Amino acid sequence: MKIEQIYTGCLAQGAYYIESNGEVAIIDPLREVHPYMDKATTHGAKIKYIFETHFHADFVSGHVTLANKTGARIIYGPNAETNFDAVIARDGQEFTLGNIVIKVLHTPGHTMESSTFLLFDEAKKEHAIFTGDTLFLGDVGRPDLAQKSSGMTKELLAETLYDSLRNKIMTLPDSVLVYPGHGAGSACGKNMSKETVGLLGDQKATNYALRSDMTKEEFVKEVTTGLQAPPVYFPLNVQMNKEGYADISEVIEKGTHELTPDEFQEIAENSHALILDVRTQDEFANSHIPNSIFIGLNGGFAPWVGALIGDVKQPLLLVAPEGKEEEAITRLSRVGFDYTLGVLKGGMKAWENASKEVEKVEGIDAVKFSEVASESKIFDVRKETEFASERIENAKNTPLSNLNSFLKEFPEVETFYLHCAGGYRSMIAASILKQRGIHNFIDVKGGFAAIQKTAIKTTAFVCPSALK
Repeated sequence: MKIEQIYTGCLAQGAYYIESNGEVAIIDPLREVHPYMDKATTHGAKIKYIFETHFHADFVSGHVTLANKTGARIIYGPNAETNFDAVIARDGQEFTLGNIVIKVLHTPGHTMESSTFLLFDEAKKEHAIFTGDTLFLGDVGRPDLAQKSSGMTKELLAETLYDSLRNKIMTLPDSVLVYPGHGAGSACGKNMSKETVGLLGDQKATNYALRSDMTKEEFVKEVTTGLQAPPVYFPLNVQMNKEGYADISEVIEKGTHELTPDEFQEIAENSHALILDVRTQDEFANSHIPNSIFIGLNGGFAPWVGALIGDVKQPLLLVAPEGKEEEAITRLSRVGFDYTLGVLKGGMKAWENASKEVEKVEGIDAVKFSEVASESKIFDVRKETEFASERIENAKNTPLSNLNSFLKEFPEVETFYLHCAGGYRSMIAASILKQRGIHNFIDVKGGFAAIQKTAIKTTAFVCPSALK
């Protein structure tokens, strides 16, 4: 028996390759399926099953494409309804894979079709659970995402999750391995561990949501408190996962179409396409196309695209580092953005050589910033929790995820300063502000990490939302 976690850091997502006696099951695959197929071919094995723990909201799964290419059956738990051929399993139904067995445990609560897959090894011993978004290491799945589809409140979903955890998962032996769907950084939970594999016994001892003395009322209060609004692209990804989608190879072929600077400019000026610049923040600051939005590949690229652009059908024009075009299109497709119209051939160098208009983002290093910080307007685009932990005394928190809500608070004429933790998010914010016609700001290079090394006075501050 072979179990391999295939972890994608950008999405904080774990997919799983399970092999026994020449047969393979894939759990929650990403949209680009060739790595799974190549792995099976290398091992001389055949993909038999594709198990989906639930309808994912934060990424588009590869289940439909993988089934079409391999003939493998797609398996969902009870309550799932799809527009494609799938096995909707019964609670407790078992599937034989080589010399092992995978059993469906219906564990609703995060969503109503959510299921955990219990693996029995060759000795018929309970070996591992693949929990999807039902149980994470250090946390459980948020119960507010399926309110509309289920017709239930988040409180009712939380009650359902409480029962699922205690009746289906906490009854299993402490020695069972836990393979979750996500780790720290995912928007599908609040307090996830950076670890991506653990023991169920450890979770029973340390996970706040699995306390043996916790009442249902306490559980509901804890898991529904402090939830940030889900990214706007989540329901659109759920829809794609239910209804199907285009093969990623078609998306890549269309998206990587090269456009000359003149062609690129013509489309940008005569369509509703958004120019997305995925280079580094320093490259964007030094030179970029007017009205382009920066979201770099070197950060949490796909989730930020989903959160800030939102509409997966938004046409995009791409400015990418040479050789990174296909990577960018692939990562966009993971969160459902399939409408890239083309990439700038030759990148920014070609744009500049064609004498096209460019803009810059003015920046300042932390040391020079320390000389003016006390008497300046400062806007911190980190998350509320980061701001609550430590901040510059006279800074105002305008989180990037909700930046558009704060546009009226930025000075119209007076120069102000932007910073985040390290420079990535503040450059995204800078690009959004410039696109909205706000140019009277200076970006603090290196963000709060660099600021902390200066003489600037910082303080802890607990904002009301952090206390909820």
